[in-house]
Amino acid sequence: MLDALADSVLEEIRKKHKKKGKKEGLARDGWVVVDFGDVVVHLFSPDQREFYRLEELWSEGKVLVRLQ
Repeated sequence: MLDALADSVLEEIRKKHKKKGKKEGLARDGWVVVDFGDVVVHLFSPDQREFYRLEELWSEGKVLVRLQ
């Protein structure tokens, strides 16, 4: 599922904003990153999301989009 989400993000951003990105990480490890340079998309499995709790780390940050 994470690979499909990452591929979809890459395709949509390429089409709509003409930006290239790079997918890093392995879905089997539970964390895939899509890096566009100035924007980074983190895609987590439920287990990894609970383990890292990035929302708590960046609690002062502004959430632009949250998909579940």
